[in-house]
Amino acid sequence: MNLGGAIKINKCAVIVLVAILLFIFYVFTATSIDRTYPKKHDKVNLRKLVIGLILAAKSGGNQVIKISNEPDFGGIKTKGKTLEGVNDYVTKADVNSHCSIAYSLWRIFPKLNLISEEDVQKKNCPDDIENFDLDPSVLGNVELPDINVKTEDLTLFIDPLDATKEFTEKLFQYVSVMICVADKKGEPIIGVIYFPFSKRLYWAWKGHGVSENLINVKADLEDGVQNPIAIVSMSHAGAVKDLVRSMLGEKVSIIQAAGSGYKIIQVLEGNATIYLHNTRIKKWDLCAGNAIVDSVKGRMATLKREKISYTANSNYVVEDGLLVEINKNVMN
Repeated sequence: MNLGGAIKINKCAVIVLVAILLFIFYVFTATSIDRTYPKKHDKVNLRKLVIGLILAAKSGGNQVIKISNEPDFGGIKTKGKTLEGVNDYVTKADVNSHCSIAYSLWRIFPKLNLISEEDVQKKNCPDDIENFDLDPSVLGNVELPDINVKTEDLTLFIDPLDATKEFTEKLFQYVSVMICVADKKGEPIIGVIYFPFSKRLYWAWKGHGVSENLINVKADLEDGVQNPIAIVSMSHAGAVKDLVRSMLGEKVSIIQAAGSGYKIIQVLEGNATIYLHNTRIKKWDLCAGNAIVDSVKGRMATLKREKISYTANSNYVVEDGLLVEINKNVMN
């Protein structure tokens, strides 16, 4: 036995050993990153989130406009019918807007809990999703405070394309993109409504600031409106007109329109004094508007005068109709 002989090194064994060590290092490093990742993102700066929501809404709106120029809007499908017998459409614009909003927000705020009218896996999303950096200039001259909250305390409700039926009919004035943030109590605190075809943007962070076009909106729920104007849904105007007259009298004026976002803004801008809806409605149709209405101290409630809760585990359908007003309407 030659104990003093040279030791031959097997090159293949060395390569395998190095590969194993590199793999162990990679696994350990990745595990370490995963452990620290939630800590890095367990809080959200709400000022930055407002900026992100505005940019995301515009990004979704860009997708809506893009698809509006495609033949047959890139394909129209139906999810069934509403209780009123109206087709519940979904288009490529709904899907692409959702993708643009959800995945651009998750890139910046990866732990946010999002609830959307559409549910699309990233592999089914287009390749041209807009990524953006947070640009505070979208706030205009409005100053907002830096407030951090736990990410787990927030729930986002998204309607990537409100008034899809009207979108397919090229009634683009009713189309909006809506994003809302609710706190852990289920109260809506941030709302963004964006009308992509007119570029009109409305937003509010309850108690902290509103978009410049809402600064002069002041609710007055004390003095009554003597000549109320009710805005109702075109899709079932007949039934709700009877409700309106029973509540406000025969002299009430009635406007028909589409899109929850559009009708809420009409009340905020004074073109209607009350928005009434007498059938079930989804919370992603309401949450953004609810946050804005609350921010100007108006009222949004069910027809039973009950507040709407937007907790993540709540029913996503409001069964008892809707009432929106920023001025007290004289009712019978």
